[in-house]
Amino acid sequence: MDILKSEFERSYMSDNQKNARNKKVLYGIIALLGVVIIVLGIYVYNLSNRSTTTIVTAPTKSASSEKASSSTKKYVAGKDYKITYSNTNLISKEQINKALGANYLNDISSLMSTKKPSGLDMAKVEVYYNKDKNLLVERLFKNGYKGNQDSARVVYDISQGKIPDNGADTDSHYLDLPLVYTWEKLTK
Repeated sequence: MDILKSEFERSYMSDNQKNARNKKVLYGIIALLGVVIIVLGIYVYNLSNRSTTTIVTAPTKSASSEKASSSTKKYVAGKDYKITYSNTNLISKEQINKALGANYLNDISSLMSTKKPSGLDMAKVEVYYNKDKNLLVERLFKNGYKGNQDSARVVYDISQGKIPDNGADTDSHYLDLPLVYTWEKLTK
């Protein structure tokens, strides 16, 4: 019986040792998978939050000039567009800019953009001052305009600080009024 007992103990011990070894291997595999999952998680997080670098080459005197400037969404005064204030003794730049802001005409990116619906696709904006009626007449010229034909006209009432509800007189003789502001797109 001692022989059977010791044979049983040996087989029982070897099974326990095998189970212990299998448990250690299983725990090792689980720990390794945990490390792999953590590393992959960090990699995916860094990949999704990685900053990008935009390379802008020097523009040429062609259509690529607008593309180079618009790819960064920062337009440069004197290169992409030009703003001219005139007759500043009649009305201040602040009043002009306030009127342009009411019509979203001081957002250079929007003026330059050809994308719909937010892009205005403008080539030129002229603002005339009617001192007698305290109005600004804004003439808008979309890209591709012909001659002196504006695409739209907006009137801004300075005393009310808004576009009049009645639309005011958009057909007022703006050519007799002094030009106080011009915005022109330089890139084609």
